Amino acid sequence: MAIQYPEPNMIGAKTIPYRLYTDPTVLEAEKEKIFSKTWQYVCHESQIANPGDFFTCDIAGEPIILVRGNDGELRGFYNVCPHRGTQIEQEEAGCKKILQCPYHGWTFKLDGSLNKAPNFKNAPGFNPDEMGLRPVRVESEASLIFVNLDENAAGLANIYKDFFNDIEQFSFLPQLKKSYVKTRTIKCNWKAFIDNYLECDHCPIAHPGFAATLDLNKYHIINGNNCNIQGTAIKDKQQRGALELDLQNADVQEGRFYWLWPNIMAAIYPGPGNLSMIQMIPIDHETTLGIYTVYLIGDKPTKEQQILIDFAEQVRVEDVALVEAEQIGFRSKAFERGIISPTEHGVHYFHELVRRELNVE
Repeated sequence: MAIQYPEPNMIGAKTIPYRLYTDPTVLEAEKEKIFSKTWQYVCHESQIANPGDFFTCDIAGEPIILVRGNDGELRGFYNVCPHRGTQIEQEEAGCKKILQCPYHGWTFKLDGSLNKAPNFKNAPGFNPDEMGLRPVRVESEASLIFVNLDENAAGLANIYKDFFNDIEQFSFLPQLKKSYVKTRTIKCNWKAFIDNYLECDHCPIAHPGFAATLDLNKYHIINGNNCNIQGTAIKDKQQRGALELDLQNADVQEGRFYWLWPNIMAAIYPGPGNLSMIQMIPIDHETTLGIYTVYLIGDKPTKEQQILIDFAEQVRVEDVALVEAEQIGFRSKAFERGIISPTEHGVHYFHELVRRELNVE
């Protein structure tokens, strides 16, 4: 890991106030000041590769649709009809030659321009050129597609430059295909899960299989530009626990675990080419939707890939139990905030960004 930034003086460092995890009004501020102004992960290039392919999602409460045009260009739009505000495409993904609103039958070309408006045929003053879908910014790097609702935001590659510089070492990324998606409703504030991801002090205690397999003595946690990069080597075969893999010819020798501000994580485990994209989407101030999308090489998991899937899922189950217990403590009157250890500089960096955007101490 070549990237290293000077860490702030962490003597006596405090967490953000616990009320930021329990106050419903805070989430509304976060939607406006954080989620509507940051790059949000949507999907892998393989999921929207051919003309007519589309993918829908929700970004900061806004319905969004991505479409691959006949010219091969990837475009993003608000998934909202300009006529009466109806959500146009209600399927998560698919392939269509034309997009049609289910309310009054307005149709749109794949470039977002209006095709037909049946109830405005020959209507005086109606200008079809002004009735296309409203675009949103969409960019792709390392085969990963992101959307940003802020028209003035800095480019994706610039915002997460350290992440993309590091992940480019994995040449198999364009070959990946979606293997499966798992969602779970987690009873915690979205920030609690990020906190947990950004430190490994809890790993020897809460993740025995993880600790038995990966060398925690060599574990790195490095803050980059709007991101965090973690990694370590797998233990020697005779020392290894849960992850029984032959790494002699493996695509990945050292595990990599990334976080992207504010709520996106990526994990690449040792073994055959693999990538897990993890999104923490707030449902309310104390409930989060976790979306785990696993990408592998090939159409069906191999035996070794299935070992990776099962291994990662066990770690996630253990993490969910931790953050849900933490959320209970956040509601308590016992403490107003916590303290940050010198090894929790990833958490400290995340909290500094939250403080900056919400203007809190």
